[in-house]
Amino acid sequence: MEGDVVEYRIDRGSGVPAYVQIVEQTERALRMGTLQIGDKLPTAREVVAATAINPNTVLRAYRDMEQAGLVELRRGLGTFVTRSLARPGAEDDSPLRADLAEWTARARTAGLERADILALVTAALDSYDNHTEEDA
Repeated sequence: MEGDVVEYRIDRGSGVPAYVQIVEQTERALRMGTLQIGDKLPTAREVVAATAINPNTVLRAYRDMEQAGLVELRRGLGTFVTRSLARPGAEDDSPLRADLAEWTARARTAGLERADILALVTAALDSYDNHTEEDA
């Protein structure tokens, strides 16, 4: 998948279907600005070669993303991004992203694993959302 903007990784032990992981990873890349309108996704064949999943799984993910209006399948040409999910503050050079990278490094140094960090972030978001709803 040399030259492609996104490289899919499938976690077989997560319990999340592979096609959902592809959709989620694509959406994450769209939110982070890694994928932009007009970018070409890897072909199903390239994804299969890199991940050893069934081609129909990749095609299902691409169809789901097309139905959601994120990508367009162009027969003979490939699958192209048609919509961005990027928001200000999520770009690679964003101060917020730099702060989060620094915090993540501190959390890792403190011995926290990925699941611990995700739990902390989720709890912080939940707490923020609950306070915001109470204020409304």
